[in-house]
Amino acid sequence: MKLKSIVLGLSLIALPALAQTPVYLDVNKPIEERVEDALSRMTVQEKVAMTHAQSKFSSAGVPRLGIPENWMSDGPHGIRAEVLWDEWYGANWTNDSCIAFPALTALAATWNPDMSALYGKSIGEEARYRNKNVLLGPGVNIYRTPLNGRNFEYMGEDPYLASVLVVPYIREVQKNGVAACVKHYALNNQEIHRGYINVKVDDRALYEIYLPAFKAAVQQGGAWAIMGAYNQYKGEHCCHNQYLLNDILKRDWGFDGVVVSDWGGVHDTKQSIFNGLDMEFGSWTNGLNWGASNAYDNYYLAMPYLQLIREGAVGTGELDDKVRRILRLVFRTNMAKERHFGSFGTEAHALAGRKIAQEGIVLLQNNRNLLPLDTRQTKRILVVGENAVKRMTIGGGSSSLKVKYEVSPLEGIRARVGSSAEVIYALGYASPAVAEQDVKGAKAEQKEIDPVALRNQAVEAAREADVVLFIGGLNKNDGQDSEGNDRASLSLPYEQDALIAQLAAANPNTAVVILSGNAVAMPWVREVPAIVEAWYSGTEAGHALASILFGDVNPSGKLPFTFPARLEDNSAHALGEYPGDSINVSYNESIFVGYRWADKQKKARPLFPFGHGLSYTTFAYGKPIADKKTLLPGETITFTLPVKNTGTREGQEIVQLYISDKKSSLPRPVKELKGFSKVHLAPGQEKTVTFTIDKEALSFFDDTKHEWVAEPGKFEALIGASATDIKGVVSFELKE
Repeated sequence: MKLKSIVLGLSLIALPALAQTPVYLDVNKPIEERVEDALSRMTVQEKVAMTHAQSKFSSAGVPRLGIPENWMSDGPHGIRAEVLWDEWYGANWTNDSCIAFPALTALAATWNPDMSALYGKSIGEEARYRNKNVLLGPGVNIYRTPLNGRNFEYMGEDPYLASVLVVPYIREVQKNGVAACVKHYALNNQEIHRGYINVKVDDRALYEIYLPAFKAAVQQGGAWAIMGAYNQYKGEHCCHNQYLLNDILKRDWGFDGVVVSDWGGVHDTKQSIFNGLDMEFGSWTNGLNWGASNAYDNYYLAMPYLQLIREGAVGTGELDDKVRRILRLVFRTNMAKERHFGSFGTEAHALAGRKIAQEGIVLLQNNRNLLPLDTRQTKRILVVGENAVKRMTIGGGSSSLKVKYEVSPLEGIRARVGSSAEVIYALGYASPAVAEQDVKGAKAEQKEIDPVALRNQAVEAAREADVVLFIGGLNKNDGQDSEGNDRASLSLPYEQDALIAQLAAANPNTAVVILSGNAVAMPWVREVPAIVEAWYSGTEAGHALASILFGDVNPSGKLPFTFPARLEDNSAHALGEYPGDSINVSYNESIFVGYRWADKQKKARPLFPFGHGLSYTTFAYGKPIADKKTLLPGETITFTLPVKNTGTREGQEIVQLYISDKKSSLPRPVKELKGFSKVHLAPGQEKTVTFTIDKEALSFFDDTKHEWVAEPGKFEALIGASATDIKGVVSFELKE
């Protein structure tokens, strides 16, 4: 009896200790306390295991402590299908078919932060439902050349536009307990030689052009992860680059998240330890175990790292910093206090994608008001082109998706027209992938398709139609808009130019719809009345396009990059520094990228300028005024102007503010985008548009002082509808 009482007493004494929750598991404790507590409980082996992959898309947690694994998903346009643990082959799940959202060029073309927020919210919910805690996107690399195969994944040529749009995307994704992993940091502007090319760029271009969107992602968006790029800078690979990662990202910008390598982007253990990399991912990345199964222990940050620690060759201070960042990621995502369950493949997400696509589609040209089409007058519509039926959500590299459904342009047009008009289809041209099938999509014998016969068939049909809708452009085939290779030229592939010219000659009512993530040459631009840039618009692409073509939605998108008339009119190609010599590539154009270069040259007028986009209505800009004539340090200056819808349809206009420095100690662009506003107006309605800036908007990076400088002097605020369509100018002065 006495012994029983003693045992009972001891058990009662132990109860409070057993009931106490460890600090790292207490969601009510500050994250930093949880991080330090978890770190103190981990072995060196457990710490090293967290710094490298354990499968194609996951890294280890700490099962002993109940700390979960990290699971990544390729983005940024949709949640990738599940693959096998150690293979790229699909896992053949039946419940992983996602909603495809428009490519980021389409998002950028909306010029609308609200659309970016809707995008981030929707894709974040999809990632959360699939239990991914890191979304590998968005991408914010700058559009330097129209040949870059991955431009469709990014947000255009202007650092200010990309900076404004990336922030709401990140914030909304992360509200779901999913980290946005912004990529590819940095200077990853071509696919040719991407794995090793060393980029030579001056500090002005680095800080003014190529870094601002990443900085905004970190300091304004609060991004929890950054992905390093494949290329080199200053002779070091960007995934373990002292200057980019330690000096700029972590020290100067105060980034407290994780640096994730691009898959296979790591090349050296010691540089990975000391130069800022936190998590290594990829496939057989050390090159010594190519094709080996489950070779993750051989990664640079795996056994080689652990062996260096055991030998005393390196300490554990860097390891602890990496693990702190990884734990911070886990506590923000998988072990967060509140984390919604998300939703996946829903109608709401599909409609969100449709809305984004509708706002991003750009009406480039509309002579004779050919568009929108009226089925009361247009009874026989001929649709021509492989892109009218080709799936655009598959292919392209890491952005390839397994979608719940995809509405093709032809399907969207037919659904919109119904029985009110006849819609006829002719292939017109075929890419190699389609050449192995018949037009209906069924398997056919291997045979060559005669492009002349296809073209003649389409041209004959065009003569009998009321209107021709040519739907072509690029696609996700290798060497087009696709990871791994760049385009060979600015021209449309598969002899489309010849087909368009013949269609226009056969029928003057020919509208050209381009699906692409890049600018294309248009030798037929004067031969066709209407041109539409429809991007890659995702699951609801066909419905979105049809709503624009038939006027259910008034187009309001504007170009996020310049369409040059010739490749030589692009600065990277004009100066001969693309794609480099396979060892180095020099950005000799410096800060003069996109419209900055076009303004500087003045000779070659762009085919379509940055910021260009038409509407089915018209807008009148009033005279802009400033609230002061001089700006002092610490002050702001505000510009206002009235904008009126002078047409008969409701519509949205994107009013753009550019700043021009009239005299500077260093060369500066003629003007730079520093503000924009998308304003919705009913017919006859007028609204006042307001822009407020401070000294920061007048600054440039002085590479001799290595700091941002705003020099006193005269400036102009230029307000317009595009980079070449300036409606009003206001002069003001910055004083010390």
